[in-house]
Amino acid sequence: MARSSEPRTIELLAPAKDLAIGKAAILHGADAVYIGAPAFGARASAGVSVEDIGELVRFARLYRAKVYVALNTILYDEELTEVERLCHELYRVGVDALIVQDMALSRLDLPPIALHASTQCDIRTAEKVHLFESLGYEQVVLARELSLPEIRSIADQTSVALEAFVHGALCVSLSGQCYLSEAVTGRSANRGACAQLCRLPYTMIDADGRIIRSEQHLLSLKDLNRSAELESMLEAGISSFKIEGRLKGISYVKNVTAHYRRLLDELLSRYPDRYRRASRGRSALAFHPAPE
Repeated sequence: MARSSEPRTIELLAPAKDLAIGKAAILHGADAVYIGAPAFGARASAGVSVEDIGELVRFARLYRAKVYVALNTILYDEELTEVERLCHELYRVGVDALIVQDMALSRLDLPPIALHASTQCDIRTAEKVHLFESLGYEQVVLARELSLPEIRSIADQTSVALEAFVHGALCVSLSGQCYLSEAVTGRSANRGACAQLCRLPYTMIDADGRIIRSEQHLLSLKDLNRSAELESMLEAGISSFKIEGRLKGISYVKNVTAHYRRLLDELLSRYPDRYRRASRGRSALAFHPAPE
């Protein structure tokens, strides 16, 4: 990433299942919120009306915060006209960016709205980041499996804003590349309908029929918590710190957002010549954040 004399803008990006959670995320320190479109989002059960998204945008503007809308499923040809119309509606209500997976959107007649590459794009190399840069994308989220040296290498070779997950549930497979749900249930993760089979308990049996583990969550990973790695991630080139959880409740979003806001504010205050916060305002909390 080309080094600038200006401080790099740092963003805390929080999830929102609905309008109320989106407002709560901003009040508890989010610089930006990502929320589902009425359709075509990777969490089909977390779609939000254009009217509610517009209200969230107006609320976010009070704090110079941003609203990104997830439109990140694989699309069918017959859906492209509806998707194009929806993009124009979202632009009219002031949405700051669309988070997308399907490259077909790059060929539609879109309004002048920013595009961000979804985690479903499985971006793990500088070459793939260059592809999205060439298509005009302004921000890309890196694969969760990348190490700090890998992130630093990508940042050194690219100039687009880099986003990375910092907290929340992890998929045991590669984002955008998992077909387990589709194969077993007919519900495709790339169409927003993942059955989350990796969250279920399983019994492990060896070739001789002996039970090795009985009814345990053998595929379900522990939640990610990168609280202790924020400074290293900043130094590696991350500009947007993303909290997972578009299906999570309001208490979770308030708690985790407030936790990372405190940690980031402390870091930003230490390096005012290197980093600056993306939004403005200060959160007054009635509780002590405890992500554990």
